[in-house]
Amino acid sequence: MSEALAARTRFDRLPLSRLNPTRMNKPAYLMNVPFSYSADLANNAWMVDMKDEDRKVDTHKAIRQFLELYHFIAADTLVYLLPTPGNGGLQDLVFTANIGFVPEHLSEGNTVILSNFLCESRVNEVPVGVEFFRVMGYDVHVSPHKFEGEAELKHLHDNVYIGGYGIRSERATYDWMEREFDMKVIKVEEVDEYLYHLDTTVFPLTTESTLVCTELYDKKELAQIEKETEIIDVSADEAYSGICNSVRLFNTILNASHIHDLKAGTDDYKLEKAKNRKLEDLAIEHGFELSFFNLSEYLKGGALLSCMVMHLNRRSYEFRLL
Repeated sequence: MSEALAARTRFDRLPLSRLNPTRMNKPAYLMNVPFSYSADLANNAWMVDMKDEDRKVDTHKAIRQFLELYHFIAADTLVYLLPTPGNGGLQDLVFTANIGFVPEHLSEGNTVILSNFLCESRVNEVPVGVEFFRVMGYDVHVSPHKFEGEAELKHLHDNVYIGGYGIRSERATYDWMEREFDMKVIKVEEVDEYLYHLDTTVFPLTTESTLVCTELYDKKELAQIEKETEIIDVSADEAYSGICNSVRLFNTILNASHIHDLKAGTDDYKLEKAKNRKLEDLAIEHGFELSFFNLSEYLKGGALLSCMVMHLNRRSYEFRLL
């Protein structure tokens, strides 16, 4: 019996009074309604390249786009909504994938590791996460080193993960996790300021196969990854366009695309079209369906779909494809 199946069996035996989203045998996620979302402060390379007026968020449009994604995911899964404090100021709280990480391999299913943000503008998100998860009954840990959540740490199988470091997160945080939580973390260095989180270059498609932008990592790092998963190579252009910023929901891949907002024939249109076609080919080859969502308002914050969804468990990966 695999470790994941054994953990699931133990969850089945838990009394309902001890259940939490992670322990459920149904996919569970954490999102945040973008009440406090803005792109006023440019805190990543994508935003710095934009003019101030181009970063002005249409809040009503942002909420509509959020709800389209939320309703799709919540139709057949459990989606918790992280509360937004009334005092405002948390422009990036909607990007819940950065706030923390729930280790998949721990059989108790009640541990969460919260972020230690490098960006000063995001530091105040941590107390929000601490309060939420403590109320939910989780054992809450805050990383003693710089770390930006699930966006930097991807589960492959059992207790094996890939962790990105070098721009927003520190390598030492994964050494700490390995000591404290019986994890194996393949540590890969991020060097491109536009691909500053791991979810821009790595996307676990199944428990056996993972999308990786191989040209951005060295041979030793790739060799470690290949020992644990089949690598499906994607190009840097596809990574810039957000091919890895995807979320798996059962047998469906969710990805952001604003191609209908782009002018046909432009370089941006061609790149977006190429990314979408690559995803379509991958979906057909591996037995997935594919759903695109226009999240153009979140591009103003330098973010894509995976940034807006934090996994509270990874039950979707237990769904066997035909």
